[in-house]
Amino acid sequence: MAVLVVGSVALDTVETPFARAERVLGGSAVYFGAAASFFSDVRVVGVVGDDYPLDALASLERRGVDLTGVERTDGESFFWAGRYSYDLNSRETLETRLGVFADFAPVVPEAYRDSDVVFLGNIDPTLQLGVLEQIDRPRLVAADTMNYWIEGTRDALVELLGHLDLLFVNDEEARQLAGEVNLAKAAQWIQQRGPRLVVIKKGEHGAILFADGWVFFAPGFPLETVYDPTGAGDAFAGGFLGYLDFTGGLDPDDLRRAMVHGSTMGSFAVESFSVDRFEDLTHDEVAERVRIFRDMTSFDLDAAERAKRSIKSLVSDTGDANTLSELGDFGGLY
Repeated sequence: MAVLVVGSVALDTVETPFARAERVLGGSAVYFGAAASFFSDVRVVGVVGDDYPLDALASLERRGVDLTGVERTDGESFFWAGRYSYDLNSRETLETRLGVFADFAPVVPEAYRDSDVVFLGNIDPTLQLGVLEQIDRPRLVAADTMNYWIEGTRDALVELLGHLDLLFVNDEEARQLAGEVNLAKAAQWIQQRGPRLVVIKKGEHGAILFADGWVFFAPGFPLETVYDPTGAGDAFAGGFLGYLDFTGGLDPDDLRRAMVHGSTMGSFAVESFSVDRFEDLTHDEVAERVRIFRDMTSFDLDAAERAKRSIKSLVSDTGDANTLSELGDFGGLY
């Protein structure tokens, strides 16, 4: 089993109110690959210029990420610079230079075409459609998009939806794409055009999965320190799809667990600039954070109902105010 990701391999300069990082690894394929590699083999298709520090990608290769599909060509690599606000929830793009990415025409190597899971990173929907023509029928096809493509290439994007099993978008993009303010209605609009699964990302507040008649919410992890939110969404997608490729399942329980693994990997991504946090991250740390997520969000509704019935029975049998006191003064709640 393997996951194929087609997307940007970039260099980023990032400013926050607390620190700055210059020309560090970035791009959707990099963040996705770093996260997904903890669960599955990852194959990357992308392009870089002759200025790209290929040795910096060694950490991905050590984790088993196959970079054979990353083309190196003459010219400047895709470069992005941005500055985050004090609360790290909004950012200003200072500079974007597409470089060789402007002429990117993805070519999927023959050895990649049998990938079980495919993630089409945030690129032109026309290129995303072209990738699908080059691969065998995978078990799961997912894609990401953004406002720019929703505005400028809407027809191609809507056509793409018909070929997807899953779409990742943030809440603003979902509303813009569907023309619906309500996220549940926006998800339904998207599902009616192809993807049976829609994941709507809500930044630090987590993500919502809309599936076939049911919904699941995974919260954001309450971190004490956040360095750089760049790439958190792609790391989320990497954790989500990497986990699904590892398990081989797509039933509701698999999808719920994938949401938690996605949130887990997204939370690690923001703990450093670039993908630095993934270099020394261990599987034990991932498993421990997943466990904390479980403890944060799980409760036994049946146990609560049983307790309520028991308390009501005791109260009706005794009518004793002292009993209510011993039970924690629950009488007023029932």
